[in-house]
Amino acid sequence: MRIDIITVLPELLKSPFEASILKRAIEAGHVEVYFHNLRDYTTDNYKSVDDYQFGGGAGMVMMVEPIDKCISGLKAERDYDEVIYMTPDGETLNQSIANQLSLKGNIIILCGHYKGVDQRVRDHFVTKEISIGDYVLSGGELGAAVLCDAVIRLIPGVLGNETSALTDSFQDDMLAPPIYTRPRDYKGWKVPDVLFSGNFPEIEKWREEQAYQRTKERRPDLLDD
Repeated sequence: MRIDIITVLPELLKSPFEASILKRAIEAGHVEVYFHNLRDYTTDNYKSVDDYQFGGGAGMVMMVEPIDKCISGLKAERDYDEVIYMTPDGETLNQSIANQLSLKGNIIILCGHYKGVDQRVRDHFVTKEISIGDYVLSGGELGAAVLCDAVIRLIPGVLGNETSALTDSFQDDMLAPPIYTRPRDYKGWKVPDVLFSGNFPEIEKWREEQAYQRTKERRPDLLDD
């Protein structure tokens, strides 16, 4: 997979990709991630990427021209499966979206800023709009990092144990059950005996029951779906 991220603040985005799973995924060749500074595609001496909105109103708007030049330049080199715009009014990111995107070959992620982008960008270039929650950030960079993490970890070979992602919360529309490790007894807080029974059908049944109960208590809306 190749991910091209268009941003006005590449320095804000780079650090998550220089550590942990994302770094290992890049070094192992499972994914390529490139950052494109939108100011490199401007034509004036001030490298302006925004201007006042027509009709008046507070807040600056990202201009269509530099975004067009950047996206068109990338598309001239290869085909892209999706051009994603990170925006508060997009579709809320969930596990299903992450699963779908992990199967793509090449994607572009456009990070919004200021009041947002000129509507013509959304009309003519963007194929998918994604939000990470019902709140507003100062820019789309942090949302793009969250999206990349959710997607890249699902690419085969990225996780040490590929079955790990299959048992994550939301993969089966339920939250994950409780998990334990050593020691078995800590300050009198004991691990459930069933996990030491060696009876794997019973263990699986216990986990399913616990997952259902946790989902019922914390996210009953998932069960309604």
